[in-house]
Amino acid sequence: MEKEKHLGLRLDVETHQKLKSLSELEDRSINREIAYLIRQAIAEHEKNHGELKPPHS
Repeated sequence: MEKEKHLGLRLDVETHQKLKSLSELEDRSINREIAYLIRQAIAEHEKNHGELKPPHS
């Protein structure tokens, strides 16, 4: 089983600059910051709407 998946992501320059600043403030790489923010968004969604089930492969 794969441990990680690769995700290509296109961002506008301003968003990238702000994300870089945020990741530096949090002492994370940009990649780790994005993963953290995604996990936070999923947790918030699940808190409000119930657990998400992974799709069947």
